[in-house]
Amino acid sequence: MTAPVAPEIAELEEQERRLTLPRFTHDDAWTLGTLLVELARERGAPVAIDIRRAGQQLFHAALPGSTPDNDAWIDRKRRVVERYGCSSLLVGSRFRAKGTTFEESSRLDPDAYAAHGGAFPIAVTDAGVIGTVVVSGLPQVEDHQMVIEALEKFLSA
Repeated sequence: MTAPVAPEIAELEEQERRLTLPRFTHDDAWTLGTLLVELARERGAPVAIDIRRAGQQLFHAALPGSTPDNDAWIDRKRRVVERYGCSSLLVGSRFRAKGTTFEESSRLDPDAYAAHGGAFPIAVTDAGVIGTVVVSGLPQVEDHQMVIEALEKFLSA
């Protein structure tokens, strides 16, 4: 089985525009988090899930097979979203498109920041980025795709 290919930069940017939310409450964090847990359980995915708003952790789950390393990856990927205001996969893709890597050119500590897929901005109409949703435990494109799928289901509910 071949690993999924990362979406093009234009598609990643379009995902962020399309997945802007009208609002995001504590209850919304629970709903989105439980959607992610359901997706992960259906697939037997050994992931950890984290949702934050304005620096406050509103949801966290660690499914069977996940490890403390997944929480460390969550923190590193979340910091990229908080710093750049866009998904961790998009940040890494933009560096690669310039012929370099995030680790080589960002001038940020790789122990604190990771531009690997799985962290996505929670953006609210007329407010901008107010939080993050992060999945860690699968290859980076699969982490990213799980977040996108959950956000699409959340918005269609």
